[in-house]
Amino acid sequence: MTQASRLRVGFIGANGRWGPQAHVPALQRLPEAEIYAVCTAHTDTAQAAAEKLGVERAYSDDKAMDADAGVEAALVAVRVPAHYVLAKNALEAGKHVYCEWPLGANTREAEELAALARKMKVHTMVGLQRRASPAYLYLRELVKEGYVGQVLSVTLMHMGSGVLTRTSNRTWQRDFRLGANTLTITFGHSIDALCMVAGELTEVSAVVSTQVPQWFETDTKKSVDVTSPDNIMLVGRLEGGAVVNAYVGVHPYHGSGYRLEIYGKDGTLAMIGGGDAGQETKRKIMGGHKDDKALQELPVPDRLKWVPEEVRNGGAAYDVGQMWVKFAEAIRTNTRIEPDFDSAVRRHRMLDAIVRASETGQRQKIAL
Repeated sequence: MTQASRLRVGFIGANGRWGPQAHVPALQRLPEAEIYAVCTAHTDTAQAAAEKLGVERAYSDDKAMDADAGVEAALVAVRVPAHYVLAKNALEAGKHVYCEWPLGANTREAEELAALARKMKVHTMVGLQRRASPAYLYLRELVKEGYVGQVLSVTLMHMGSGVLTRTSNRTWQRDFRLGANTLTITFGHSIDALCMVAGELTEVSAVVSTQVPQWFETDTKKSVDVTSPDNIMLVGRLEGGAVVNAYVGVHPYHGSGYRLEIYGKDGTLAMIGGGDAGQETKRKIMGGHKDDKALQELPVPDRLKWVPEEVRNGGAAYDVGQMWVKFAEAIRTNTRIEPDFDSAVRRHRMLDAIVRASETGQRQKIAL
């Protein structure tokens, strides 16, 4: 893709947290895409963001930005409760849309957005960025090529820390109904990556629990009630028959990090470290066969690293940048690329099944 054909992106959420941290460093350095316009909630903040990013077009009304003929794709990188309306407005204006994950605060919102995207015949992408991670792409290749042979079992452990306290501007996530919590985000990203590598979940038993029912706001010195889960445990089966055991939890102190293990008849693979967003360079793939004395590191090939070197050194920009490379390519070539809004609906429905399994105590089947 030449410089002249860079995808022109309208950035909604220029004053947020994740957008400036991940999308801005990527879009400013990719030959495939650029920030063409910015949109925030107020005229003064929009203008300030535009000046900071060196962008001429600044909007305080997302519909006005959507009406800008120069904007080809909208980036929705705001709090989850606002995803539905902002993505819907952009889709109705005929824009391609990249929306952060979760796509909606609930499955109904995600389904409506996916249906609208199909109706408008536009391209979409949801921010499940592990799907563009070089390390996960290579791990998937190894499994598909038969490194471990028939997959027998898969184990995921992702242990974080810091659940007891937050500042008041982040305690809105305590409300499960708003769609941004450990189940949807930390677990959602982790289980999506597992399914990408080893196959879709077909049946599940689960425990979804809120072990810490109050958070302490460090700035207001108040405790607030929490309905969002902080521990998710499941056992089940993947397509192909492998059994799976996954546990994602956020604990008060010293979470032990991330490990994904895949055991087969011919060998073993493991992804160690780098379970959180922006940690591509910390992901290490280990593998071994029957006669190997120990697991050995398997370097990720450069052919899977699509972004420039300066983006690879940009932390959260790395796999987000990889997503933009493929999204721009899909738009320019008019081909489907995952994860799109239909992919997001599948993931939302899977999370619903996991919650039902926990609430009913009964194993749930998951349609492929």
